[in-house]
Amino acid sequence: MKVRTSLRSLARKPGAKIVRRRGRIMVLNRKNPRFSGRQG
Repeated sequence: MKVRTSLRSLARKPGAKIVRRRGRIMVLNRKNPRFSGRQG
């Protein structure tokens, strides 16, 4: 999982899901886990 300033490009990938956990925004991608990331 990468830490990024902007998750918009990751969120557009197929299979991406936007989740908020403990005040952090995460993009989780089960189809292709290398496109997962978090912000904050």
